[in-house]
Amino acid sequence: MNLKEVIILLLCPCLILLCRRAAGDQISGMGTINLAHRQQKWTPAMQTCANLSDVRSIRSYFEFRTLDPEGAVFYGDTKEGQDWFVLSLRDGIPEMQIGKADILVSVKGGRKLNDGAWHLLELRSEGKFVVLEVNNEVELVVGLHSKLAEEQLSGKIRLALGGMLVDKQKLFHPFEPEMDACVRGGHWLNLSTPWDTDSTWEPRPCSSEIKKGSYFPGTGVAVFNTSDLPALKTEEAGITVEIFGSWTGTTLSLQSTGFLYVLEGDKDDKLGLKDGSTELPSEPVTLTFTILKNTLVVNSKPNVESETLDFLSMWKNGMLLTFGGVPGDSEVAKSNPYLRGCLEKIVVQGQVIDLDRAVYKHTAVSSHSCPTEAMNELTL
Repeated sequence: MNLKEVIILLLCPCLILLCRRAAGDQISGMGTINLAHRQQKWTPAMQTCANLSDVRSIRSYFEFRTLDPEGAVFYGDTKEGQDWFVLSLRDGIPEMQIGKADILVSVKGGRKLNDGAWHLLELRSEGKFVVLEVNNEVELVVGLHSKLAEEQLSGKIRLALGGMLVDKQKLFHPFEPEMDACVRGGHWLNLSTPWDTDSTWEPRPCSSEIKKGSYFPGTGVAVFNTSDLPALKTEEAGITVEIFGSWTGTTLSLQSTGFLYVLEGDKDDKLGLKDGSTELPSEPVTLTFTILKNTLVVNSKPNVESETLDFLSMWKNGMLLTFGGVPGDSEVAKSNPYLRGCLEKIVVQGQVIDLDRAVYKHTAVSSHSCPTEAMNELTL
C-alpha cells in the first residue's frame, strides 16, 4: 500500500468485506449515524466497498460528536487486510495507526474531541503526509515513507466505520474499540455507494443534546466480573461502590453460586425515590454500596448480614456485579424492573468504571452519554 492508498483509506470511513454484502440494511453515508449499540466490539457498525480505480478524490470531511474518551472511528485496508490503518480516540485525542508490510506506525495528537460538541473533521493528502484538521485547524500530521517499490493502484479498498477488519493483535497500541459517538454530514471522497450495516448493530437516533453518564433506557444491563474490578485494600474498609445520577428500577445485583442479592433503587428511602415510583428524582442522588466480610451496607445502613457467607472472599474469587437489573431470563430477573435513567458516574474503590469494559453490555445501554431531552421527560 503506497501513500496514496493510505490517504484514500484515511479519507473514507466506510467498509467492505471484499465487496460482499453485509447482513444488515443499507444506509446513506451522508445522514446522521449513531456508532454505538452493537453486539460485537470489533465488528464495524457499517461498511462499503469500492474499486480503487473509482476513487478520484483524496479529501473527506464529516462532523463528529462524542463524550467517549476511547474507541474506533474508522478503518481501511487493501490487499485483503495486509495493509491497513485505523483512526481512533485515546484519552479523547485522535490517534492513527498504520500497518504496511513489516512497518507499524502509531501517532497521537491534537485537541481532545470528547467534549460533547460537534466537530468538523477533515482528512486530506499533502504529498507524503496525511493531514487531520479539526474545525479548520491542523491538528495532526502523519508522514509515511517506504523503500518498497510503488505499486500501481488496483483491486479493492475495504473501509469501515466504528470498528476493524484485521485482528486486534496487529495493533501497535491496543485500545478499547467501542465508540459511543455520532457522525453526520459525511462526504467520503467521491464515493456515493451506500453503506451496509452490520446485522447486530441497532440503529438509534442521535440526541440533540447529551451529557456525561451511562444511559439505561429501561431494558438491558451491564455485567462485570468482580475479579476484574479494583481489589480489596483492607478488610475493615471493605469494597465500596458509589453511584451518582437519577434513576429508578433495579440499581444493581450481586450474584455467585447459590447467592443472589438485588438492590432496587426505588425501594430505598435514602435515594429520594418513592416506593414503586416510575418517575425519576428531580435532583441527582448518590448511592453508596459497601461490601464487608459478612455484611452488605447501603448508604451506611446494614442491608444484609450473614454469619456463613464471606462476601469479600466471594468478590475476590469472582462474582457477577450487574448494573441495571438481574442478568438472564429467570423468573427472578423478570420480576425485577430494569434500571431507567442516567448513571452519571460509577466508582468502585475510588476508580471510575467504564461500561465498555463490561463482560456483557446490552446494546440498548449507552456507555458514555445520556440524552438530556429523555431525562427531562422522565423527571416531569
